[in-house]
Amino acid sequence: MSFPTIIAIDGPAASGKSTLAKRLAAELGYLYFDTGVMYRAITWVVLARGVDSADEAAVTSLAEAVTIDVQPATLEDGRDFDVLVEGQDITWEIRSAGVEANVSQVSAYPGVRKALSAQQRRVGMRGRVVMVGRDIGTVVLPEAQLKIYLDASVEERARRRYDEQVARGHSVSLEAVLKAMRKRDEIDSTRDVAPLRAAQDAIVIDSDHMDIEAVLRETKALVTG
Repeated sequence: MSFPTIIAIDGPAASGKSTLAKRLAAELGYLYFDTGVMYRAITWVVLARGVDSADEAAVTSLAEAVTIDVQPATLEDGRDFDVLVEGQDITWEIRSAGVEANVSQVSAYPGVRKALSAQQRRVGMRGRVVMVGRDIGTVVLPEAQLKIYLDASVEERARRRYDEQVARGHSVSLEAVLKAMRKRDEIDSTRDVAPLRAAQDAIVIDSDHMDIEAVLRETKALVTG
């Protein structure tokens, strides 16, 4: 039996796609690749080289010139994969407060998205990968043998994100989380470059009334055919 070697999982924020991708990759022995780390990586480069994150042209030039790679984890320190910039391991550096504060601006630049989509594609075309994002099946890897679009209502996704924040000790209101989630959905689905949408040949899974185990079972059934 031939399993798909390239699996794309897309979906809106807090749909559970990263958790699904990580679990599925572990069971298949594939690389789990959250494409968001590439945007964090180029943001780290911007800060490390003293480039102004508001300078779109300079940031885009860096994204076009710097080689970023994602490979299976080589250290057992809690990482899901290695993130490399020109061969340098920056897996944990991309989680810094500075990167967190600047990554949204950097990732919004069309030229950066185009450059990093090409780098994501390079990694994905090696095969044996579960890649998760918002435009994998439509833009980055349209030839993926299996495309999943994991969805859930905005109310359910906001509740999940709210529960996560509360569990981490953050003081937030469900109303505020829901408002932010709706705004994020609007931005993601209406942007000019690679808007969030399900690929025509994607299988849509609505996880509103499903826990992660149920979603994983359904996805594994699609993998095995």
